[in-house]
Amino acid sequence: MKRTSVAVVAATLVASSASAFHIPGPRDGQLQERAIIDGMVKSSDLYKRGIVQVNQLNSSYDYVIAGGGLAGLVLASRLTEDANKTVLVIEAGNTGYEVQNKIDVPGNAYYSSLLNTDYDWQYKTAPQAQLDNRVLDWPRGRVLGGSTAVNGLYLVRPSSLEVNAWAGLAGPNGTEYWGWDSLFAAMKKSERFTPPTDAIAEEFDIRYNLESHGTSGPLDYSYPGYLLPIVADWTTVLENIGILGSPDPNGGQGWGAFVATSSINPTNWTRSYARSAYIDPLPPRANLHILANTRVMKVNTQANSDGTVKATGISYATTPDAAWQNVTANQEVILAGGAIGSPHMLLLSGIGPKAQLEQFNIPTVVDLPGVGEHLQDHLASQVIYKTTGQTAAQEAVNQTLVNGSSTFLSFVNSAIAYSNITDLFGDYAPEFKKTVTDNATWAVETLSPTSDSTVRAGYAATYAVQAEQLILSPIGQVELLLGLTGTAQGGDDSVAVQAALQRSFSRGRLYLNNSNPWEYPIIDPNYLAHPADVWLLREGLKLARKIATTQPFSATLTSEVFPGNTVNSDAEWDAWLKTVVTTEYHPSGACSMLPLEQGGVVGADLKVHGTTNLRVIDSSVFPIEFAAHLMSITYGLAEKGADIIKQEHMAVPISAANSNNATSTRSGSASSTSASGSATGANANAAATTAPASGASVVSVSRGGIVAAAAIALGALAVLA
Repeated sequence: MKRTSVAVVAATLVASSASAFHIPGPRDGQLQERAIIDGMVKSSDLYKRGIVQVNQLNSSYDYVIAGGGLAGLVLASRLTEDANKTVLVIEAGNTGYEVQNKIDVPGNAYYSSLLNTDYDWQYKTAPQAQLDNRVLDWPRGRVLGGSTAVNGLYLVRPSSLEVNAWAGLAGPNGTEYWGWDSLFAAMKKSERFTPPTDAIAEEFDIRYNLESHGTSGPLDYSYPGYLLPIVADWTTVLENIGILGSPDPNGGQGWGAFVATSSINPTNWTRSYARSAYIDPLPPRANLHILANTRVMKVNTQANSDGTVKATGISYATTPDAAWQNVTANQEVILAGGAIGSPHMLLLSGIGPKAQLEQFNIPTVVDLPGVGEHLQDHLASQVIYKTTGQTAAQEAVNQTLVNGSSTFLSFVNSAIAYSNITDLFGDYAPEFKKTVTDNATWAVETLSPTSDSTVRAGYAATYAVQAEQLILSPIGQVELLLGLTGTAQGGDDSVAVQAALQRSFSRGRLYLNNSNPWEYPIIDPNYLAHPADVWLLREGLKLARKIATTQPFSATLTSEVFPGNTVNSDAEWDAWLKTVVTTEYHPSGACSMLPLEQGGVVGADLKVHGTTNLRVIDSSVFPIEFAAHLMSITYGLAEKGADIIKQEHMAVPISAANSNNATSTRSGSASSTSASGSATGANANAAATTAPASGASVVSVSRGGIVAAAAIALGALAVLA
């Protein structure tokens, strides 16, 4: 493979000895044009985009969406395609227009992040017993667009194997709605893919299959405009340790090594995210209202004659001292508050475990034990080396974030790999599987955060899928990620190789701290409660070290500075990792899509069990974690959720709803042409076939017993991945 060095050509880039790729765009050096004057958007332009003040609200809407993040804005855009349907979105955070430059520049995710500001919920976990009682930050975006406005921009899809496993857990209609074929179409519907040039694809070994991508959706899938020479060696070094490159990482074979797509608009190198993709390009829609800086207090409900519950609307407030106000939902209330917000809103509304609700004098509307349970996350750490090569952090020293090269500022970490169980354990992999499987009953009885039989049944079911269906498959168990943006431990001239556990055998929970909607729930991910999680993460970190000491990386990565040569034995790795591991920012599961008898919260139609018109549509519904970053699959979830709603209320068949009949456009987008030399054929690693309102009554739903079970923080530069 060619390994040339191409100098950056950019008038604003300070001359240096660096040799990195500069990928010109039609509007290189310019930020995305917006109606912004001195950082503010004119009120007339806001209103055209549907953004209103409280005094402009209607008394009722067909659909009321609680949460203006990824899923909420996708739903708002798609549901208002029917001019006869009215939609209100309520978002706790600001619009984001006032910090547009911060959001637009991809590099700001590393060098000038909005994390730990008012645009971040700044959640924290409970002390983690297996992590030396450490409290971890759990940042989430608090702005229109949610975490898509502040994250690390990774668009990495899960494999078809794990998507089909999710569909199999979802109950009736699970395969129809959430099987790979259906969800793949929904993910492509959201996508506008721009491939790299032939020269870039060859230089950096970027592999893709055009048939696995959409080309006319609202959201940009592309590659950074600035790449470093070390990225060109990524697939080579992984292949040298036995992890082959993926020929089609977005087409259901998301394992092996590759350079990931990112949510970057290649016409101007700006972030493409939920608001910029799904809301900003819309023509004025009188049927869409978006209310920012307002928090949903609770879902209002009434009892139906058949014992189910109907959501009649929501209560909201603008400040803790403000009076609660109500808005009516004529057809549905949709919770899209994210992995933490949606289960919290359900609990505040009297939908959740009865004993917990009674503890805080919240009238029980639906006794639903699974709300807040099944909480899961990706957990990560890294090995760090000094380097004689070039890093993005070194280049950042030579740049001004406002005035510097927009191509340089489009750089995001994108070299990634998913290592399977054989990569991690070699010949011991079958024995590891047997050990995990044999301990299933012990795990359910000992490690479940609750004694509820239905929640334990769900743990047993998801555990069995992981241990028996997925663990010996080619899909990744640990993600490996190349970090080039500097570290606190090693400085600007350091490189990190991150290892992140993708599928934990531990389960956590989220529960109320009190009944005040303005105070956060208690978040307990229960990290590393299961010993298998420690083993997997340990072996992943060993693999990260092996990558750093394998050619061609070993030629430029010199001394290991973290953890260093004092960590070598299994016992030393285990003791060390418990003191340093942190979240990879991918929580899910607290409103799991599982049958009621398995502690599920929503069915395959996304409706909350026991209700007729209340849905949850966001990452909280995923009952298992995926070997992927969650942004891409959550866009697919939201697109599919909109289709399901249209089918029910607008008589739009699913097949018609799946057609991309309302795409966004942009000027100057690159044409979709295949890169020369793109890999074809199957990866050798992929030989396996893809196989309450006043007076609301309490709903008692019968439940069965246990079913038989067979961007990490790179130093100080935290990135919400």
